[in-house]
Amino acid sequence: MSESVSEKINELRERLRTHNYKYYVLAEPSISDYEYDKLLNELIELENEHPELITPDSPTQRVGSDLTKEFKSFQHKYQMLSLANTYSEDELLAFDKRVKNGLNTDEDIEYVAELKIDGVSISIHYRNGVFFKAATRGDGRVGEDITNNIKTIRSIPLKVNTDLTFEVRGEVFMPLDGFSRMNEERALSGEKLFVNPRNATAGSIKLQDPKIVATRPLDIFTYYFLSEERELKSQSEGLELLRKLGFKINPDYSVCSNISEVIDFCDKWDQKRAELPYETDGIVVKVNLVKYQKALGNTAKSPKWAVAYKFSAKQAVTKLKKITWQVGRTGIVTPVAELEPIFLAGSTISRATLHNVDEIKRKDIREGDFVMIEKGGDVIPKVVGVDLSKRDTDSVPVETPSECPVCHSKLVKPENEVAIYCENSKCSAQIKGRIIHFASKGAMDIEGLGEAIIDQFVDLGYLNSYADIYSLFDYESELKSLEGFGEKSIEKLFASIEHSKTQPFHRVLFALGIRFVGSGVARKLADGFGSIDRLMSSTSEELEKLDEIGTRISNSVIRFLNDPINLDLINRLKEAGLKFETEKLPQVDKKLSGNTFVLTGTLEKMTRKEAEEKIISMGGKPTSSVSKKTSYVVVGENPGSKLEKAEKLGVKILTEDEFIKLINLD
Repeated sequence: MSESVSEKINELRERLRTHNYKYYVLAEPSISDYEYDKLLNELIELENEHPELITPDSPTQRVGSDLTKEFKSFQHKYQMLSLANTYSEDELLAFDKRVKNGLNTDEDIEYVAELKIDGVSISIHYRNGVFFKAATRGDGRVGEDITNNIKTIRSIPLKVNTDLTFEVRGEVFMPLDGFSRMNEERALSGEKLFVNPRNATAGSIKLQDPKIVATRPLDIFTYYFLSEERELKSQSEGLELLRKLGFKINPDYSVCSNISEVIDFCDKWDQKRAELPYETDGIVVKVNLVKYQKALGNTAKSPKWAVAYKFSAKQAVTKLKKITWQVGRTGIVTPVAELEPIFLAGSTISRATLHNVDEIKRKDIREGDFVMIEKGGDVIPKVVGVDLSKRDTDSVPVETPSECPVCHSKLVKPENEVAIYCENSKCSAQIKGRIIHFASKGAMDIEGLGEAIIDQFVDLGYLNSYADIYSLFDYESELKSLEGFGEKSIEKLFASIEHSKTQPFHRVLFALGIRFVGSGVARKLADGFGSIDRLMSSTSEELEKLDEIGTRISNSVIRFLNDPINLDLINRLKEAGLKFETEKLPQVDKKLSGNTFVLTGTLEKMTRKEAEEKIISMGGKPTSSVSKKTSYVVVGENPGSKLEKAEKLGVKILTEDEFIKLINLD
């Protein structure tokens, strides 16, 4: 082999890398596709003749042929933290205040503001400037190795002009035009359409075949450079270094000399986001200087030197085709708007809540109207208004239904309530709703018994109440004949049902679905009475002696526990082995007795629930609102308005460490 062949191969690779960069990163192609393919084919021929010269960073090796049967775990050297969210100018100002307090300065802080891309975060690793590994974020500490798939994204260089070993973080996304073209092609071939670009991106990077991934219109913006061999002074320096090395960064970032400029930047892009060729749901705000970032540090989940500012809810107008009525587990009948499907805030919306009959009348919403739909973040879409100029002349007001849409029982509307009810406890919709609530994560947490399965089991007659869940073992042979139920899935379901018997009394009480008894009230009742038998024999006066238990709740509890049908269900659950009394707890120092606590912000060393349980176990009382009677306000990261109120009222404020010291948790 002559020296000239190796030189020719290296020359072709370098030319192709340059053209790749110009086309995929700069969007400024300097040659035609035909000319590019000609160069690539020349390189392929030379490498086929001399396979010993093929290297992993060659442009010919971007798309692999091996299927990935499973994605191996990948341990991140540096944790990939998530960002705390802010939603208003006041919250951005509060973030700025926390940063200044953390740095003990009154001087303006320099920030970098970057568009928050609605995609999937990944980490890419390079050894001596050559692409080596790529992984998903995962839980922040452990992700999944998706090297072969990420390698197919042509805006990611396989080799850069440096000998450094480093990590790059970025957001993989799908441009809107590419997403639309892909869905059009899928529609023509009869394939299922993707709901939104983010879901399409997430699904694409986890495909087993990199050849299919290579056909998906994936792109990336990189935003973070990490290397023990190159120390950076600022986030903006890191962005410019990424650009210089040939990575694609979002050009619409800004170095802001103070928080006011950050707010102006957020306002500007809130107005202009519709012009962007990709989905964005906010702005990421970062303290620019690395020395300040290090001084501020991180919580267990989020950096203290960065936040995400989320844009306000998006709105869209679409036609309300029909109003349907949905029956819940308590018998409440709720109106639902069936809409002409419309894409809004990352998903296609075809249904939206209308809340109740009074709301429909107040807004004068009618079938056939063109309505304004609003959806903020993950919030359920809702109808916020009507375009009366487009209303048909023959439009008529909505009539309140007189019978249940499921069981056709007569509906009732109690005095002083806005809701209408189906009072037939044997209504199949109510049965399904009660079982779904019983099996849910916050109640009995029965994995494998989701809404669709419950619907199926009720329709087949396997479940007529939540007590029947503990008799599903009798239907093992029937379950095996159902589509999608193999031996392993049945074993897993039965194991989860068995494990649910270990749930404590307050979770069981919540699972029963007593009206007005949420998880917090259920805990108070369980702690206050200790057993279901004592609760059954209690009077409304005894119930109302407990904090925050009023007449409405006490009447509901007594009514439920005096209903023969409910008593039969409770007895069956007792026989199944569920816990209906509080376990005897070891004696704990009640040193917090008489003290009330309000928790605000994110705690680093424990969850809020753990903190509340510790307060209760030591005789204290966690509450949700600050008043002059509040003993302590415990402040975590990103505290809300409760902190300001506590300061105004002169309430004692504790940091998390001070709280831990108070309860002797060290």
